[in-house]
Amino acid sequence: MDFFYFFGSCYAYLSVMRIDKLAEEAGVEVRWRPFSVRDLMTEKGYSLRTQPTKMTYIFRDVERRARSHGIPFEKPTIWPTDPDQLANRVAIVAFSQGWGREYTLTSFEKWFEGQMLGADESLQAIIRVHGRDPNEIINLANSPETRAQYDQETDAARQLGIFGSPTFAVGNEIFWGDDRLEEALAWAVGRHPALR
Repeated sequence: MDFFYFFGSCYAYLSVMRIDKLAEEAGVEVRWRPFSVRDLMTEKGYSLRTQPTKMTYIFRDVERRARSHGIPFEKPTIWPTDPDQLANRVAIVAFSQGWGREYTLTSFEKWFEGQMLGADESLQAIIRVHGRDPNEIINLANSPETRAQYDQETDAARQLGIFGSPTFAVGNEIFWGDDRLEEALAWAVGRHPALR
């Protein structure tokens, strides 16, 4: 199953914190795929920044869901975050080096502890936690090659018809939202009612 997610998505935070345990229980291998939902939303002329009522609801909904799953939650002090999508591109580098999942978990944990995604100080600290040279990793994240790879992941999401984060894809079947994680896993193992 492919797990498309965006650093800066509150609902992706919930899935990042839940997916390992649920996928292991289901016996499903998950491929984590950071992509730019922001770019896809911009293409559609859609922005959550212009919808304060919806954002108030989203933050409250994520808080409720986090508490129901026993996941720590602190409303981000600044949103949207990571304007250059640097945290996302660092993930591309981290996955290419074999520590992407760990980097993702740490990044989302720190964001919901009040640190800014993509901000130099927090990003350097997160990279150091994983025993890497922050300057080297950030330089790689800003390279044309990494930007191109990030664009390729975004295009893969685009081709599947993905429009939000998180989205789970089993082949061409997509499931949007943290509340569809269990359903996507059921589909992946052939136990979804719609497959009968």
